[in-house]
Amino acid sequence: MKKRKGLRIFVRVLVILFCAGLLFYLGVIGMIIWREQHLPVLESYDAVIVLGAQVKPDGTPNLQLEWRLEAGLDAWKAHNCWIVVCGAQGSDEPQPEGDVMYDWLIAHDVPEQWILKDSASFNTRENLQNAAELLKDKDVKRVVIVTSDYHLARAIAIAGDEGFEATGIASRTLGGFYWVKNHAREGIAWIKYWVEKLFNIQIHNSNFNISGITEHQQ
Repeated sequence: MKKRKGLRIFVRVLVILFCAGLLFYLGVIGMIIWREQHLPVLESYDAVIVLGAQVKPDGTPNLQLEWRLEAGLDAWKAHNCWIVVCGAQGSDEPQPEGDVMYDWLIAHDVPEQWILKDSASFNTRENLQNAAELLKDKDVKRVVIVTSDYHLARAIAIAGDEGFEATGIASRTLGGFYWVKNHAREGIAWIKYWVEKLFNIQIHNSNFNISGITEHQQ
């Protein structure tokens, strides 16, 4: 009887912990959606930072990356400032995302001298750390980050950690199933971000993988 009673208590505790964790996770998703609608406002900016996404086997940007580049190009045209492109080469990509993004901007008439390229970053933190390194001698304090809507709030938070005053522009994104999957994945990424910040650690995993997608391919 004591064993059965102990087992029932154990199961109840597990259920309570699971429900509490689920509620917390759903709260994180809600926070992400709210932040997408309440971005910081900057009247001007000194640089545009475009974060990478998947490159197709033929070496061209996939739809999501092209949408980010289009939004970044519009932001650059509005201010004619530095534009930084970030992204390494995934195992299923023919070349680094940063290189593909650089070539795309050149093909769309952005002068080479305005483009700064990072082809070594595998996740959002590395994106912003490498962008900060590229911009450190350029007297850049205010930046606009271009990425997909679900990804934008965390990118802005990390940019703040790197000393920037940051806002963002959300590129177009796919809806439906992809909206759900991307926001679900981003919820876990936010928890990872908070753990790193709270304990002053960095989880060194260039292939941080949820649902089979590495972070730099988002």
